[in-house]
Amino acid sequence: MKIAVPTETWPGENRVALVPESCKKLIQAGIEVAVESDAGKRAFYPDAAYREAGVQLVSDVRELLSGADFVLKVQPPATKPEQGRPEIELMRPGSMLLATLMSTRNLDIVRALAAQKITAFGTEAIPRTTRAQTMDTLSSMANIAGYKGVIIGALELGKYFPMFMTAAGTVFPAKLFVIGAGVAGLQAIATAKRLGASVTATDVRPEVKEQIESVGGKYVGIELKESAAGGGGYAKELSDEDKQRQKELLAEQVALSDVIVTTALIRGVFAPKLITREMVARMRPGSVIVDLAAEGGGNCELSKPGQTITTENSVKVVAPLNLPSTMPLHASLLYSRNLTAFVLAFWKDKAFNLDWTDEILSQAVITHAGEVRNKFTREAMEKNQ
Repeated sequence: MKIAVPTETWPGENRVALVPESCKKLIQAGIEVAVESDAGKRAFYPDAAYREAGVQLVSDVRELLSGADFVLKVQPPATKPEQGRPEIELMRPGSMLLATLMSTRNLDIVRALAAQKITAFGTEAIPRTTRAQTMDTLSSMANIAGYKGVIIGALELGKYFPMFMTAAGTVFPAKLFVIGAGVAGLQAIATAKRLGASVTATDVRPEVKEQIESVGGKYVGIELKESAAGGGGYAKELSDEDKQRQKELLAEQVALSDVIVTTALIRGVFAPKLITREMVARMRPGSVIVDLAAEGGGNCELSKPGQTITTENSVKVVAPLNLPSTMPLHASLLYSRNLTAFVLAFWKDKAFNLDWTDEILSQAVITHAGEVRNKFTREAMEKNQ
């Protein structure tokens, strides 16, 4: 089997799907690996490191993709000129693809993959089970986003994070509020605590209270009428009654906070609007909101994905996109290890075993043999017909 790794062409993407360390491991397992020349350059992995690992470097992307059995990518393959090259057209029908497809958001790409008869796996659809932990790119990248989001908040806030006792008097610590205690939220809490902030956090899943406290945060929450656990480490949408009670809790905490970091996503994709413009209007001048759910539309009603705005009452609303790409060396390393774990888990007798009875494969597959096989993607397509 031949794996191909093209250069990422989506605007702002600096990561690479495989780093030399992982390439070497795959080659030792008997898999041929080809990488486009300079694919790792923006992530600080030079061609020389790939050569040393035994990788074949290819300068012609047509040759690279058309000769591949399995293509590994970070972003979805491009279908439009503004996204880069028409990569799906260059892939051989019947070949495989592994990438972060975010298939319910990228329906045109899904249709193109099905039409080309590509067996496409979305890393975001890999189930969050114990066995699949080493393949979980969402957690790896969310960890980076949580860390970087707090760093952004500290840079944008016009005051110290930690408490300082000086000759001029005591400066009290900044109050930071984290919404959502998944991987990104927990890392945000831990990072803010290391920087010396006073950290409070909430989540619609009360069972994460101990996790919040274990990384230094104080838990606040409501007693739900219905469970908000959606399975697989995700949250589901609240009932109308619970939404109202949560809104009241958030309004109170938002008004008290210097920095708010939001990370709430439903099934890792859809961002519920949790912070209203009325809540923002009650915040102190100079306060900061860092909306880490911007790629899903944002948790703040005022968020403009990819932009930073300042409100009339001098509150900054920062809605960054693709934070892992801003730390490409470690982001690529972790992402690469996740993809390698996925490939090797099904590498049996010198072939990639498409065992559809396996829950990881059956849930991760988006398209196969011209069909869209992922349930949530099919539902999204039906809604958008």
